[in-house]
Amino acid sequence: MKKKDFIFTIGLSLLMGIIWVVGELVMGLWIAVKPSAHIFWIAGIVVVTLTINIWHSFKEDKSDLTDPKRAKYERKVQKRKKDKEK
Repeated sequence: MKKKDFIFTIGLSLLMGIIWVVGELVMGLWIAVKPSAHIFWIAGIVVVTLTINIWHSFKEDKSDLTDPKRAKYERKVQKRKKDKEK
């Protein structure tokens, strides 16, 4: 697992935890719901979190496919070509 993926997973988990707590507070204090609603709420939060995390892990990140030294060389060559054209 790459560092960017790990940070995304931690951030997503924290965000969904906060959303879950806020939802529980709203259901407990202001909205009268059946006890089974709490179970569906936590299940929904878990499903959404897993879905987003799996989608993010399958999404290809092209930035890791290029060699940094090669990319730097390409930028220098392009800059020199632009300077010659002027």
